[in-house]
Amino acid sequence: MLISKLLRAAFFPFLLALSLLPSLVFANALEGVRVWPSPDETRVVIDLKSEADFSYFTLSSPERLVVDLKQTTLSTKLPITVSESPVLKKIRKSSPPNKSTYRLVFELKKKVTPQIFKLAPTPGGQYGHRLVIDMPHGATTSAQPATKPSTSSTTSVSRDASQLAGSADIVVAIDAGHGGEDPGSIGPTRKYEKHATLAISKKIADQINAVPGMKAVLTRRSDYYVNLNKRSEIARKNKAHLLVSIHADAFHSPKPRGGSVFVLNTRRANTEIARWVENHEEQSQLLGGAGQVLAKNNNDKNVSQTLLDLQFSHSQKEGYKVATKILREMSRVGVRLHKKEPVNASLAVLKSPDIPSVLVETGFISNPTEEKLLFQRSHQDKLARALAKAIVQYFEANPPEGTLFANRGKTVKHKVSRGESLSLIAKKYGTTTKAIMQTNKLKSSNIKVGQMLTIPGGSTKVSVPVVANPVETKTVTHVVQRGDYLGKIAARYKVSVADIKRENKLKSDTLKLGQKLKITVSMKDQPLRKHKVARGEFLGKIASKYGVSVSSLRKANNLRSDELAIGQVLIIPHN
Repeated sequence: MLISKLLRAAFFPFLLALSLLPSLVFANALEGVRVWPSPDETRVVIDLKSEADFSYFTLSSPERLVVDLKQTTLSTKLPITVSESPVLKKIRKSSPPNKSTYRLVFELKKKVTPQIFKLAPTPGGQYGHRLVIDMPHGATTSAQPATKPSTSSTTSVSRDASQLAGSADIVVAIDAGHGGEDPGSIGPTRKYEKHATLAISKKIADQINAVPGMKAVLTRRSDYYVNLNKRSEIARKNKAHLLVSIHADAFHSPKPRGGSVFVLNTRRANTEIARWVENHEEQSQLLGGAGQVLAKNNNDKNVSQTLLDLQFSHSQKEGYKVATKILREMSRVGVRLHKKEPVNASLAVLKSPDIPSVLVETGFISNPTEEKLLFQRSHQDKLARALAKAIVQYFEANPPEGTLFANRGKTVKHKVSRGESLSLIAKKYGTTTKAIMQTNKLKSSNIKVGQMLTIPGGSTKVSVPVVANPVETKTVTHVVQRGDYLGKIAARYKVSVADIKRENKLKSDTLKLGQKLKITVSMKDQPLRKHKVARGEFLGKIASKYGVSVSSLRKANNLRSDELAIGQVLIIPHN
């Protein structure tokens, strides 16, 4: 009996260890897979319970990427079919080399050279451990120079025809902060900074594009991530004269409020200069013709340092001018300021020596009042118009050589292009159709493609037109019905499954009847709303119920009067 007890006592720790063996072997779990296609690359983010222990290899005929996650089990649904990526078709599981490994297979549309790296959990707890796979779409991306450096011994600065004619556009790069798997800061009601920055950036771009002689370039156009280094490179590729990065501030306390504008500090500038001096190829791109000559014929680092230092000094000074004007215009339209003077900071997006750059914090998303404002259409319009005005004012005072702004009020030549009319040309140059006709002795307003016109000096004052921007976003609540699944709901609201899962912190694709989902949708993509008129209802009452105007109700339903009939079905507009 005693021996039996001793045997049981000895075996108990062994049995306990044996029961715990699966949890020790499978120490990790694959909790989700998210796909973020962008114009240049497709990013796949694998959410894991703990740090990834992985290996990978590629296969051809057909092209595949295979990732082995060691000591990992599956806690999400696969396969995933990808429709919006030019390189990735499908993500599925496959037979692993051993039982403790989970094997993922990425079915590819063409051969890619993936970049795979691990990310630690975010300090705020939005994300845990992640394995990130970046798949470039092609050899040429927006991060690369638009043209290769010349191999000729003689170097000349290239100028396009519009510059030589003095009618080139001023290009402004607008950078919507964060995006894709990087939500930025998250407000008290779980609204994401990345959505506010994109909406405001698009409005600023629309305002700038409405100004004759100006053109906006967005570093991202929808919800995907752009590497911080690529943002300034996109601006450079498009020959931008200015880079404006849009963000929303946050603090651990909800009290701070107001906007700020940041410019590059001297310490960061000096660090970047030292790095660029070591890279002759990059110098060639940043310094133009002078850089190419230095890279080929001169090893004197002091000369390189001096040239880059001059460029940085110029960009810092011009960035400070822009920042001052932005703060003034924000204040004029009633936007509260957190800092009334430009703030020097060491921020990656501000590091370009050749492009004046500013970073605008539009408010504190961590403040409940400002979180609400940042997603309010009228406030976004106010911010966009203030920034556009400030940018126009800066370029009026500092017009780049060869641009239309530099030649306002002067007589210039214009070659008629396809699709142009006299009224469009007059608007572009800030003059009138009548003035152009008189100067060119035209008997009618008819013009021909290729015809040369003399444009008389028009107004030197530039105004920022009011731009109506009907494309807005709104967060709606969807109650899960019988037969609903994530793919069906995503298709209905024209969003991605990944967006719905992220916004609602879903770790699996399983839904419950009656479950409420928050979905951020484009106003134009919201499902059609209809209202059946009941006894005692009138247009004003219905408009108030849905938060729309009476005039928008009339327009949406082509109503000639305000009289309604019981049982009449009305379409309820989204704006």
